[in-house]
Amino acid sequence: MPPLKYFLPLMFLSLAIASTAHARGTIEKVDITGLDRDDDAEMIENIEVSLSLYDTIGKEQGESRLEYLLSQAERQTRRALEPFGYYNPVITVESPREGENLRVVIHVDRGPPTLVRRENIDITGPAQLDQYLQEDLENFRPRKGQRFEHTLYDASRVTITRRLAERGYFDADFTQRRVEITRAENAADIDLTWDSGRRYNMGDIRFHQDYFVERLFDPLVYWEKGSYFHEGKLDRLRESLTKLDYFSVIDIQPQPDQADENGNVPVDVTLTRAKRSIYTAGISYGSESGAGVRGGLERRFLNSRGHKMNTQLDYAQKRKSLVTTYRIPAFKWLDGWYGLTASAYDEQTDYIDLRNFKLIGSRSGEINENWTAIASINALRERWRYASGTEFTNAIYNTSTLVYPQLVADYVNVDDRLAPRKGISGSATMRGGIEGAGSDTSFVQASVMLRWFIPVGDADRLILRGEGGTTWTSDLVAMPPSLRFFAGGDRSIRGYAFREVGPRTPPPDKFALGAKNLVTASAEYEHYFKGGPWGGAVFVDTGSAFDNTIDLHTGVGFGVRWKSPVGPVRVDIAHGLNNPDSKFQLYLSVGADL
Repeated sequence: MPPLKYFLPLMFLSLAIASTAHARGTIEKVDITGLDRDDDAEMIENIEVSLSLYDTIGKEQGESRLEYLLSQAERQTRRALEPFGYYNPVITVESPREGENLRVVIHVDRGPPTLVRRENIDITGPAQLDQYLQEDLENFRPRKGQRFEHTLYDASRVTITRRLAERGYFDADFTQRRVEITRAENAADIDLTWDSGRRYNMGDIRFHQDYFVERLFDPLVYWEKGSYFHEGKLDRLRESLTKLDYFSVIDIQPQPDQADENGNVPVDVTLTRAKRSIYTAGISYGSESGAGVRGGLERRFLNSRGHKMNTQLDYAQKRKSLVTTYRIPAFKWLDGWYGLTASAYDEQTDYIDLRNFKLIGSRSGEINENWTAIASINALRERWRYASGTEFTNAIYNTSTLVYPQLVADYVNVDDRLAPRKGISGSATMRGGIEGAGSDTSFVQASVMLRWFIPVGDADRLILRGEGGTTWTSDLVAMPPSLRFFAGGDRSIRGYAFREVGPRTPPPDKFALGAKNLVTASAEYEHYFKGGPWGGAVFVDTGSAFDNTIDLHTGVGFGVRWKSPVGPVRVDIAHGLNNPDSKFQLYLSVGADL
């Protein structure tokens, strides 16, 4: 037994060690009660982000550290509620212990909200007469009697500040910027005023680039020097320059510090040329066309006047095509292009021998942000014949020469052009020729296609599609297959092969001939798992290509969806219902389907 003089110190040391060992602990979980997980989700998230307790979950802590974390929890929770307008909450922190494990429970009673008691929100200067800024003032939130939420206040304040800059009030500044909170009265007083200063004008547009002729870009500047400054004018200029596809970097900077005595602000546009040539290559396979290769060469710019050329070759076993397009920028009336296209096409499948050559002169234009149009003159020479059995012996060639104008209008109004969930897209085509005026027969042909994207829940969507077309002609035989309507396949009626639905050659071949009329419809529902990139789809398609009497064919199926970085990928399996013995069809497509 140790001497008495050592006994007491040793006893106290042992007790201290035991006490310290017992005081150490691990926070297993932090629960926040008193708030609704749905209605108050943002508050709960802000509390969780603010609490330093969450950084220590599962990690053993010493006594002093635990005491500090728990003592800070009430203050951190209180501060996390202030941005939502609750300055007098009642917060209780409990930390029941089971051995060395702790479960922290933070009960929150938000208390009464802090309401706006007095407001003074105004703009002085010329902007007092600016309609859009006055609308922003009217829409400012929160207003008197409303809960003072920091996020709403900041968003409204930033909206007005940005609008002032966008509309050329470069000297605008705050004359008052104060929010006073009276906690005892749960009241907030807002004093927020701006002095707009003068409104500046559009000055010289200075293009900085080293290749293209200067006059090429002049038509893109559609406003007059000295007109009111507006950021939207520069946004449209940026969009037009982007669509030219000449540049890898487009930097547009107004220079208000260089404004002249009349308030005209010069704008510097710095352009960096993109790589001139784009090469593409790939392989392909189709059940009718066979294996093939694809290649292309696009020259973004051929000369300093901005002309372009694009050549694409698709060489498969049974189908071959070569398309070359020469384009010249066109900015008068509508931003767009003059185009000259030459194409050659050859198809040698089991049932048809077809060749055609086409020349197209076109003018494209962007009518507005939703509408684009292409007007063209087309000259087509086509030769074709159908097989008898598996041989072309004694089959007679048909030839057709057509010269006709064509107008195509496209409409896109969706929330996301890569993967739309809401909106409408569509296109309409009208063409016609006159016998004796370069054409072997007189005809008029019209077609329209519509897609309607309907959001469902947080990530799902319903897609409704409809297509219709008709041909007026006294001599259908003179209409080449490339201008007839066919149905069946991925973008038509799934469950049937490409061109399977419609008038056929006599038995036993029953090959597609093409038709005067076309009607198709589709309904598809897509569900994405947990809102992520992977999903599934179910669909039903129906329709027909026909001359006189419609014969609807219906197909049903399901598919897999993947929102890839380069666009949606769709894999579908479908079966036609009109013939129970028909084969299942597999379809693969990549890219937005607008």
